[in-house]
Amino acid sequence: MKIVLTTLAIFFIAATVLPFIRHEVWWIRIFDFPRAQIAIAGILITIVYVVLWDTKSILEDVVLGALLLCVGYQAVKMYPYTVFASDQVSRAEEIDDSTALSVLIANVLMTNRESNAFLALVNQYDPDIVLTLETDDWWSEQLAALDTEYSYVVKMPLPNTYGMILHSRKELVDPQVKYVVEDSIPSIHAKVRLDSGVEVFLHCLHPKPPYPEEDTDTVDRDAELLILGREAKERDAPTIVMGDMNDVAWSYTTTLFQKISGLLDPRIGRGMYNSYSAKNPILRWPLDHLFHSEHFSLIDLQRLPAWGSDHFSIFVHLQYSPEGGAANDRPEADAEDEEEAADKIEEAREGE
Repeated sequence: MKIVLTTLAIFFIAATVLPFIRHEVWWIRIFDFPRAQIAIAGILITIVYVVLWDTKSILEDVVLGALLLCVGYQAVKMYPYTVFASDQVSRAEEIDDSTALSVLIANVLMTNRESNAFLALVNQYDPDIVLTLETDDWWSEQLAALDTEYSYVVKMPLPNTYGMILHSRKELVDPQVKYVVEDSIPSIHAKVRLDSGVEVFLHCLHPKPPYPEEDTDTVDRDAELLILGREAKERDAPTIVMGDMNDVAWSYTTTLFQKISGLLDPRIGRGMYNSYSAKNPILRWPLDHLFHSEHFSLIDLQRLPAWGSDHFSIFVHLQYSPEGGAANDRPEADAEDEEEAADKIEEAREGE
């Protein structure tokens, strides 16, 4: 029993330490995801040791000490995504429908056939914009039921789980489908004209995850985020970046993206809003994201009820606030961050 526990402890220590290696190979980057699970496992292993054995070897003491340090580190990384941290985005003091914008982000799971349940969810929350991911031709046909209510539509159904469809009842200005890094992975870009006339840059993404069946490294995923991050920072205009990023909120890449872009995360100070997996309560982490410029404050943020997909849908309601919606300091990149981002982008371009 002791040998098993010691082996598990060493595994979770390794799982904590590996992400410090700045390498994009999938079997390292995958350990960015289960920080809560690693911390809980470390606590349970320590409790079992303390309760069952009074005496431990020097090796066991060292391993347990290292494990507790890892638990502390994981807790620090997750702390911003708890209600104990300060909000990064301020709550809207007043709501003006002419400058408000609500969005619903949904990875539908391409093989899922619960389209009626999803349409009911859209009807219930009544967002201004609906972004659906993993949409193939079958899903495109089912979602055509939204076309009347949402008259601005960009459809890019694909059979490879990377199709996406954007429905909007607000005017979409110059909508485009782009292939930023990979020619099989589309993204949708447009400006959304609010009722007041304010135009908001909108970027919808769904890069590949770091799994060997999909991609052996995260080079392209990271580069796509950072390329858009640079664009957002340079334009300094109302901007929203959203989608299934196949990365967790607390990873090094997402943190770097926030620094490079200066965009804010409304979850910080409010919760993790784990969106995957809706089917496995043990393995859950936040994969579906919305980041926005400091031109917005927050009206509402929800993880919606499960409806059939392996992802929970995310609902975000924002208020355009010209005076700024950042409750805390805007993320800023230093010279080292800029160099790291440039290297990642260059590596992706060299691989094209």
